[in-house]
Amino acid sequence: MSRVWNFSAGPAALPEEVLKQAAEEMLDWQGAGMGVMEMSHRGKEFTSIAEAAEADLRELMAVPDNYRILFMQGGAIAENAIIPMNLLGQHDSADYVVTGAWSAKSLKEARRYCKAHVAASAEAGGFTSVPAMTEWSLSDDPAYLFTCTNETIGGVEYPFEPDLAAIGRAEVPVVADVSSHILSRAMDVSKYGLLFGGAQKNIGPAGLTIVIVREDLLGRSVPACPTAFDYKTVADNGSMYNTPPTYGIYIAGLVFQWLKRQGGVAAIEAQNIAKAKLLYDYLDASDFYASKVDPACRSRMNVPFFLADESLNEVFLAESKAAGLVQLKGHKSVGGMRASIYNAMPLAGVQALVDFMRDFAARKG
Repeated sequence: MSRVWNFSAGPAALPEEVLKQAAEEMLDWQGAGMGVMEMSHRGKEFTSIAEAAEADLRELMAVPDNYRILFMQGGAIAENAIIPMNLLGQHDSADYVVTGAWSAKSLKEARRYCKAHVAASAEAGGFTSVPAMTEWSLSDDPAYLFTCTNETIGGVEYPFEPDLAAIGRAEVPVVADVSSHILSRAMDVSKYGLLFGGAQKNIGPAGLTIVIVREDLLGRSVPACPTAFDYKTVADNGSMYNTPPTYGIYIAGLVFQWLKRQGGVAAIEAQNIAKAKLLYDYLDASDFYASKVDPACRSRMNVPFFLADESLNEVFLAESKAAGLVQLKGHKSVGGMRASIYNAMPLAGVQALVDFMRDFAARKG
């Protein structure tokens, strides 16, 4: 069997080492006589898996002691509701920075639960950049400020970490959807009140959601918040109030171990910079392809690009698939192409894509 270069935005490619280990342990995890999917989530075997995964993630992201790591379900989309239900407390409003499709979706969902104020928006520029913090206008008393620090669809990534102290609003907790670039670059967790992300891009299979929340934000849920989604309940029960996505946690733990073997986040960030530079440099030098994102805000993880002659789109996709390069079609709301080059995508895969693009342009240009 020959594996393809998988540029899917998610569920995305996983490290082959992880997949091979999971395959080897499918029927018998470390002599337990059963696979992880068959284990009780409260048994000592799975408890050890979950504890190791949490400890490794805390180490990789340098998560401070006053933050709790929660393993939840529902994906990042569910968190768009779970967050206001948990963080509003006595507030009736929250602020949102809208930089693309996902933060716009988060804003729309929040308006089901509270007054959601747009502190800044990049819509006027076609969602191709991130508004500078000097342009942010917070409301008087928001429960939190929401950001999506990497927009998977539009390929826009924050070139800075939000620091509300710089604009005199240090009392407002920053919430960040980090689904599509968690663990791809160093992040100062202490600058955020809450980080969250679906696992299916840089961490593991769909079904697991990671939440990293500062302890002082626990216990603020509104009465209507379902018990299983109450952060304090989840934290107090070590993410075991209900049956968690056990296999997703297991695979995430293997990915964390793989990432540590690569040298940790700093080492993988260096690789990601090299991969993104290779692809963007080619795009910038070409008149056959184009990137529409402000170069200062280009995502290292998700690279949308467009053919100058879009009548060739289907031919490009068919020929790239035949060459072993798959899942390159852009999101339906944007069009064009998109290459997602998460941690598990090696430099060789990006080089294979650039080589194909160069050859295709030479033949069709």
